[in-house]
Amino acid sequence: MHAQHHSQTSAINQADIARNLLQANEAYRESNSPNRSHRDRLAARQECRQMLESILRVAPEQAVAIGLLGRLAMDDGDLERAHTLFWQSLDIDDQQPQQYTNLGYWALATERPVLAEQYFLEALELDRQSAAAFCGVAHAKRGQGKFDSAYLHYRKLLQLGLNWPSVFSGMLACAENLAVDKANHELAVDAIALLNRDELPHQQIGRFVGAIVHAQYDLDNPQAEVFLDAACEDELLLLALEKTLMPHAAVEELVTLLRRGILAEVAQTSQLRDELHRLTLAIARYSDRTGYALTAGDDEERLITAINDSISAQLTMNEPLDDLLGSLMVSAMYGALFHQRFAFQLGQWSLVDWPMAIQPLMAASYYDRATEEAIKQNFDEKAEELCLDKADVPQAWPSWSKLAYRAQSSLKTLMAAELGLDTSDLPETLRILICGAESGQRALELAHYLDDVEVIAVDESLPNIAKATRRAEELGLGNIVFWPWSVAQRFVADNQTVHWIEVGRLPSAAMTQVSLAALINSATANGSVVHMHTHNEDQTRGDRQIRKLIDEHNLLPTRGNLRRLRRMVLNNPQDPMWRELLGSEDFYGLGGCQDRWFRPQDPRQLKSLMGLVSNEVDWKLLKARDTDGHTLATAPVQRQLQAEALGNEVLSLMGQALSLYFVKRR
Repeated sequence: MHAQHHSQTSAINQADIARNLLQANEAYRESNSPNRSHRDRLAARQECRQMLESILRVAPEQAVAIGLLGRLAMDDGDLERAHTLFWQSLDIDDQQPQQYTNLGYWALATERPVLAEQYFLEALELDRQSAAAFCGVAHAKRGQGKFDSAYLHYRKLLQLGLNWPSVFSGMLACAENLAVDKANHELAVDAIALLNRDELPHQQIGRFVGAIVHAQYDLDNPQAEVFLDAACEDELLLLALEKTLMPHAAVEELVTLLRRGILAEVAQTSQLRDELHRLTLAIARYSDRTGYALTAGDDEERLITAINDSISAQLTMNEPLDDLLGSLMVSAMYGALFHQRFAFQLGQWSLVDWPMAIQPLMAASYYDRATEEAIKQNFDEKAEELCLDKADVPQAWPSWSKLAYRAQSSLKTLMAAELGLDTSDLPETLRILICGAESGQRALELAHYLDDVEVIAVDESLPNIAKATRRAEELGLGNIVFWPWSVAQRFVADNQTVHWIEVGRLPSAAMTQVSLAALINSATANGSVVHMHTHNEDQTRGDRQIRKLIDEHNLLPTRGNLRRLRRMVLNNPQDPMWRELLGSEDFYGLGGCQDRWFRPQDPRQLKSLMGLVSNEVDWKLLKARDTDGHTLATAPVQRQLQAEALGNEVLSLMGQALSLYFVKRR
C-alpha cells in the first residue's frame, strides 16, 4: 500500500512539474514577444523565473528547467551564467537537442561562429527536424563569412515555410555579399519572393537584385537589345524599380533607355497604353528614389515641358481626374510633381481619391513632400532653402524603405551584455543622442527596437530631418525627435546630458559653429557611452578629384551640375580614378552625390573627437570591432589612440574602419 501511494504521489508531482514547465515556457515566449511592452515583457520574464525556481525547489535536477533558466540568463546579458546552466542541464541529460541549440546561440553571442556550428550540428544529430538548430547553422556559416552556404540554408528554411524574421534578415545579409556573375533563374525567383514581402528592408538587396538584372539583360554586351514590351512583363525588373535602388551604372543606363522609350512612344501616339502603366509607374518611383539623377536629353526635356504645360491646361479646364493620369505618370518619371507649377492644383484631391495603382507614386512624388515641407517650416534653417530653385533643394539621403529587423531588447540589456557595464543605478528611461543621423533609419531602429530609450537624432540636412520626422510619425514612434545642430546645441547648453551617444555622419566643414568633441564632452556624464567609427567613406580618389573641380570652377550644388559631374564619371567607367566611387551606393542618388561633393564629412571633427576620448583619465575604451563585426583586443587600439594623440600619424586610427565604444569615467 505504501509503495502504491508513493507511486501515485510521484506521478502527481511529475504532472505538476510538466504543467508548470509548460506555463514557464509560455511566460518565456511572452517575454520575447515584440507585441508586448517592455514592462509587460519584464513581468513575463520575472514570472518565468519564479516558476522555474519553484520547479527546481521540488526537482533540483529538472534538466529542462535548468536549461530554460539559462536562456533567461542569456536574455539578461549574463552569458557566463547561461553557459554554466546549459552545461549543468546537459550533465543531467546529455540527449537534449535544445541545450546544444542553446549553446550554439550562446557561441554566436560570444562571437564564436565555428564553435556555434559544432553545437548546432550536435543538436541536429539528436533531432534532425530541429528548425532552430538548422537556422543556427545558417547563422553560424554567415558569421564565418560563408555567405553562399548560409544563403542556401536560409532558402531551405523558407521552402519549408519557416518565415521567421531572423531567416529573412539572414538571407538579406547574405544576398548583399553574393557575387552574381551570370544569369541564374533560382536567384531571380528568390529575389522576386523577397521583393514581394512588403515588410522587408528592400534597400539592403539593391546591389544583389541589380546584379541579377545586369546578368539577365547581358548589359556588358554592347550588342544586347532591350525591348519595351519585354520589360513590361519582367516581374523582377518591375519589382526592383518599385522597391530598390540598384547601384549599377549599366542598370541605370537600362532604366534611362526604358524611360526614353516610353516617352518616345507617348510623343508618337499621344497616349500611354495600358501595357506600359506599371513600368511607367515603377520608373517614376525609381527616379524619385534617386533624386532624379537619371540623365535626360534635350529632346526629352522639351517633350516633358510640353506635357507639363498640357497638364496645367487640363487642370485649369477642370478636366476629370482620369484624363490626367497618363500625363502625370510620364511627368513623374522626370521630376517630382510637388515641384511643378501645377502642384497647388493637385492639392484639391486627397491621396485616397486617386486610383489604388497610382497612390504609391502620388505619395512619394507629391503628398509626402508636402508633409515634409510643412515639417521644415518649424526650423530656422528653412530660410536657407528659400533662395534655391525647387529642383535644387537637396534630397534626403540615404534612401530606405523599411527598418531592418532587430530583436526587441533594451539599451540597459545591451550595455550589460555587450560592454559589461553595471546598469543597476540607471533610470527607467535612457536618453540616446545620435550625431549625424542622416535620413533616420538607424535612429528609428533604435527607437523602435529598444524599449527603454528616448532618442534625439541630429543632422545638418533639413530634408533628412523632415523625412525622418515624417517616417517616425508614420511608425507611431513618440520616443524620438529629429533636430538640426542648432537645436541640439541649445539643448546641451541647458545642461542636459545623455546616457549614450552614437556618432554617425560627421558634420561638414560648412558647420563652422559646431564642435562635435565639445558637444559630446558637455552632453556626457559619468557612465555615458560614446560609440564612434574611424572611417570616412567619402574620401575616395574620385571624390577628391570632383571636389577639386568644384573648387576650380566655383560650382554650385544644383541638380544640373550634379548630373553633369555624374555623367563625367559614367562616361569613363574603366578609369581607375572612378572605380571605387562607381561602387558606392551614394553615387546613384543626387542626395548622396551632394553629400560627398558639396558637404563632405570634416575629418578635423573626427580627429578632435579622437583626441578627446584618448584621454585615459576621463575615458575608457570598452570595446573595438572591425568591419566584419569581430571584437578586437583593446590594448593595441588604445596604444594607437595614445600614439595618435601624441602626433604619430603612422599609427593613426583614422581611416581604419573600426567601431569603438568608450565610457566616460568622470
